[in-house]
Amino acid sequence: MASAASVSVCSSCVCFDAHLSNSNSNKYKNNNFPLHVHGDANSGQLPLTPNKKSLLLGFSASTTLFVGLGLCICSSASALSLRPLPCLSHQLHLEKDQPLDNKSSSIEEDKKLEAAFEVWQSKSFALSVPLSIVALQGSIPPSWPKDFISSQSRRLKFQTKFRPTLEDIFSHLCVSFTKPKRNIGPASPAAADIVSLGDSWFPFAIRNAIIEPITAAEHQDWFKDLGNKWKVYLRRNINGDIDPHGEIWGAPYRWGTMVIAYKKTKFQKHKLPPIQDWADLWRPELAGRISMVNSSREVVGAVLKYMGASYNTADIDFQVAGGRNAVQQNLELLAKQVQLFDSVHYLKAFSAGDVWVAVGWSSDVLPVVKRMSNVAVIVPKSGTSLWVDLWVIPAASRLETTHIGGRVRGPSPLIHQWAEFCLQTARAIPFMQGVIAGASPSALESAPVKLPEELTAAKPKLDTNLVAGVPPPEILERCELLEPLSDATMSDYQWLIDNMPKSGSGFMHLIDYISSIFRTFGPTWT
Repeated sequence: MASAASVSVCSSCVCFDAHLSNSNSNKYKNNNFPLHVHGDANSGQLPLTPNKKSLLLGFSASTTLFVGLGLCICSSASALSLRPLPCLSHQLHLEKDQPLDNKSSSIEEDKKLEAAFEVWQSKSFALSVPLSIVALQGSIPPSWPKDFISSQSRRLKFQTKFRPTLEDIFSHLCVSFTKPKRNIGPASPAAADIVSLGDSWFPFAIRNAIIEPITAAEHQDWFKDLGNKWKVYLRRNINGDIDPHGEIWGAPYRWGTMVIAYKKTKFQKHKLPPIQDWADLWRPELAGRISMVNSSREVVGAVLKYMGASYNTADIDFQVAGGRNAVQQNLELLAKQVQLFDSVHYLKAFSAGDVWVAVGWSSDVLPVVKRMSNVAVIVPKSGTSLWVDLWVIPAASRLETTHIGGRVRGPSPLIHQWAEFCLQTARAIPFMQGVIAGASPSALESAPVKLPEELTAAKPKLDTNLVAGVPPPEILERCELLEPLSDATMSDYQWLIDNMPKSGSGFMHLIDYISSIFRTFGPTWT
């Protein structure tokens, strides 16, 4: 009933408002009220004049309007009052009835969270990004680490350690992976993010999972900017063989050549023509006057070049005139010419004057002869082998130990920045100046660049056909990056060594050294 009453009252209000609205509109149109009020003759009241009638009519309308609005408000309020309101006292009563244990546990939990937050705030977190490098001593300019640090943010934590030889780095890597359960110290190459590795050890390290591929290298600018020869050379399969579909296992940072150094004073004194090519090593007047590295690949490779073949000859019998027998004969003749096969002492014999000619890697020869006088260094005209120093990543993730003094994770995310830094154009200047032996990888397939005279004027001139560390273009195109040898080719090498005459102290040293290499690494060694 209350609802019905409310509705009816409201509807009447609406009708009255509508009527009043019409009356007001007419008022403004006609400027008078068309309503007539009749007086009662028996009432004793005087009839209303038109002005009084208008005033009374306006007052009545206003009164009626206010009364109608009041009825609407009252009826609406009465309707609303019928709706039940939430009982606040009941809610308060329920809150009072809650257990006190819940409140106390909540307070205790809040206190614990606050205490944990305070502890977290008091801790200092290392936001540095580590990069640990083990490099061959003398293979990078001393300024590189400082320049790299300055090019990075202060978050970089850069550590550089140097080892005396590439063989030392490789042997320590091998020990770490042949005895994987031993603890790896922080100075071990296996604990580093990236290490130097020579190209002669490169295939073996891949084949034996001593190193791991450089992830996503093909998408990095440093790899995209390399020449095609490098891109082909760096892609290998899991056996270490060059494969166009293989992964990228290293980043080159310098390269060089095999060279022949000779003492000009001795040659002038005995009226000997200067050395120009490999064939000069077989000249009778130089018998016993030569020292050479004891690398089977370089010794046999020199014989192959002398015979017009390639360092990377895959089938000696098929690809070389006279086959293995002809190679063996020339190898025996060379052995008689060489007084010492020794990669450690061959330059000492040259410096002391025991020999007149030294055959070795430019990274060894150039730093020594710069301290000597009247010495010439040449790259043979028929070409020679190219050596390469690369950055590689030790496969520390497969070590079965939790005690690694350094890297206990994947390689540093900064390895690509380091590789790109080493390959920048500005990094080639120390090589071109002769501060560091070798050349930047970009120089392998680009025209030689001549340094300004002010950068070389104060330095002594070396008699050499190297230009800014690079052979002349006509010789460089005949030079070769060493490729892995097949098992069949390595068997040919072993046969050549086994059939050598066992005479001469220097040659015996070569025989013993190469035989030990074959025993250690097997026929797949390159």
